[in-house]
Amino acid sequence: MSTVTEATDAISQSTAAILTDKIKSRRARVGVVGLGYVGLPLAVEYAKAGFDVTGIDLNEHKTQQVNAGISYIGDIKTEELAPLVKAGKLRATTDFSALLELDTVNIAVPTPLRKTKDPDMSYINAACHEIAQYLHAGLLVILESTTYPGTTDELVLPLLEKSGLKVGQDFFLCFSPERVDPGNPKFQTKNIPKVVGGVTPVCTEIGRVFYSQALEHVVPVSSTRVAEMVKLLENTFRMINIGLVNEIAIMCDGMGINVWEIIDAAATKPFGFMPFYPGPGLGGHCIPIDPFYLSWKTKQVGIEARFIELAGYINGQMPHFVVQKIQNALNDHSKPLKGSKVLVVGTSYKRDIDDVRESPALDILLLLERHGAIVSYTDPHVESIRLGDREMKSVSEAEAANADCVVIVTDHSSFDYAKLVERSKLIVDSRNALKKFSSPNIVRL
Repeated sequence: MSTVTEATDAISQSTAAILTDKIKSRRARVGVVGLGYVGLPLAVEYAKAGFDVTGIDLNEHKTQQVNAGISYIGDIKTEELAPLVKAGKLRATTDFSALLELDTVNIAVPTPLRKTKDPDMSYINAACHEIAQYLHAGLLVILESTTYPGTTDELVLPLLEKSGLKVGQDFFLCFSPERVDPGNPKFQTKNIPKVVGGVTPVCTEIGRVFYSQALEHVVPVSSTRVAEMVKLLENTFRMINIGLVNEIAIMCDGMGINVWEIIDAAATKPFGFMPFYPGPGLGGHCIPIDPFYLSWKTKQVGIEARFIELAGYINGQMPHFVVQKIQNALNDHSKPLKGSKVLVVGTSYKRDIDDVRESPALDILLLLERHGAIVSYTDPHVESIRLGDREMKSVSEAEAANADCVVIVTDHSSFDYAKLVERSKLIVDSRNALKKFSSPNIVRL
């Protein structure tokens, strides 16, 4: 081994050792870029573990809320956030120069799809350009934003190495997929196993040590590409199986068979079957979007992701299928859809949360309007929504009595389903929320 190589290894080991010691002793100053439903809970967990945490977000309203100890994320209570802010363990800023004082930084910014279904990397690009300006020796950078395999190596690494610092020697770079499930009372940031893969083995080890300080279980993998692919496999698995069961639901509807009874019976098999359930369509930032990162990437290497494309098509058709069910149900009651009053029950993309991103309820409301229906919605978690170019506000559940048809799109636990059945002339249930009820006015998906 040459003298130059020995010297380089000694510097690298020294930088890694110093950072590792800082992390283990809780002296490391932790940063989180992006204070949304992924970033804020992560920042809170590290503050609770005893680290000094700085959140960075360009949204000044968010940083002001955090610094006031007020949570805007459903999974983080203000009573949990406020003491951490008061104790000086957590603060927020819009100024990226705060990175100069930090030892670690997690990137948790959005990665939406463009209309052409290719990944929009603008948020990651912007965050990494800012980090590159303030990159310094001894900094651990971890990308958590869901993206296509190769992003960390092909996009993030070149931007950071423009500084002249070398990965694995001067700074350390990992990818760790976020696995947050908003509204899940059992599995949250702290107890969801954390996968992490680094650009080099040293990076992976430092990433493992970092997450082990605040989270219960860490799963190191061999590379950033493996870690990136893990999240896409998880959500593609769900998207395709939901697409399958949605197609089964359409088949059963045509044959007059109760799909919910079929699934319940099949689920009694103790092996070889996992129940998935049909619904009005996919929503949220993950399942409707993530698989198309993989589809886009595989096209670059000449592979067609046929399952993904087909499942995406079927899931995308479910709002149309629900509207057709509504139209048929009204016809059976001698009413046209045009001019009928339709109340949509639940607009968030899943139960008991306030997130309407990609929610099928929005598509259903727009489709109903195009067919001439007079639409309204009720949702205790969503005060208002944007429908086309206007704002629509939630109405009382009692409005079910004035509707020609009520449509259950999101089955919040707070809804009084007994009263809903009692008040409604006609109900189309796309979630099997009325499983325990029997009435000739209930039409199931």
